[in-house]
Amino acid sequence: MYKNETKRRLLAGNVVLGMGVQQVRNVNVAALAVQCGFDFLFIDMEHAPLDISSVGDITAAALPLQMAGLVRVPGKQSQLISRLLDSGAQGIVVPHVDTAAEAALAVRACKYAPIGLRSFLGSQPHFGYATVPVAEAMRQANDEILVTVMLESPEAIANAEAIAAVPGIDVLMIGSNDLSMELGIAGQVDHALVQQAYRTVIDACARHGKFPGMGGVGDAALIRHYIEMGMRFILSANDTELLIAGGQARVAALR
Repeated sequence: MYKNETKRRLLAGNVVLGMGVQQVRNVNVAALAVQCGFDFLFIDMEHAPLDISSVGDITAAALPLQMAGLVRVPGKQSQLISRLLDSGAQGIVVPHVDTAAEAALAVRACKYAPIGLRSFLGSQPHFGYATVPVAEAMRQANDEILVTVMLESPEAIANAEAIAAVPGIDVLMIGSNDLSMELGIAGQVDHALVQQAYRTVIDACARHGKFPGMGGVGDAALIRHYIEMGMRFILSANDTELLIAGGQARVAALR
C-alpha cells in the first residue's frame, strides 16, 4: 500500500504544509505541489466547484508521488467519504465538527472495522489495484488514512478535550475564519480570542496524542507564530492565492 508520508511526518514530530486545491482540476497539480515542496494537497469540496471525478483523478495521481491527497468534504454528514477514499484519497477533512459524538461519526465513516464501519472495496489505487487479503487491506488502510476534524465554533473549542479523546481522530484543525466570525470578530485571526482557542486545541491534542492543525490564516508571520505555539498541520496557501501572488509579482517586476 502507498504510505501516507504526511501522517509519518506528523508522527515523527514534524510540521506539515498543505496546498489548498480549489480551482485547478488537472492531475498535474499533485506534481506541481511536489515541486513547490508542499507535504499534502488539501482538496476543497466544501467551497470549490470540484466534482468527485476530478478529485478522484487528482488523489489517485498523487499516490505514487507520495503527495497525500486529503479531501475536505462538503459537510459533516457527507455521503461522499467512502467514494473519495476508494478513489485515492489518503485522508478526509470533516468540517464543522462541534462535539465528540460528531467526531466519532467521522471516524465511523472513514475507518474499517473494528474502528469504524466503512464498507470494503476490493480493488483500490492505494494498493496499485493489487489483490490484497481483506483483513490485511483493512488493517493497512486504517493505519494510513488521516482523519481530520475541523473546529470552527466556540462550541467546538469548548469541546476540544472531548473531541481529542475520540479514538481514530488524527488532527483537530481550527478553521480560523469561521471561528472568528462566530466569535463576532470576523477576519481578525490574530485576535486574543482566536489565539486562546489555538492554545486550547494545542493543549488538548498534546494530552491525547493528536495533532493540532490550522487553516484560514494567510499572513506568513502569523502562521509562523502559530507554529511556534505548537501547530503542526498547516493549510498554508491555496492554488488561487499562489497564482495571483506569483502573477502580480511578475507583472510588477516587468512593468
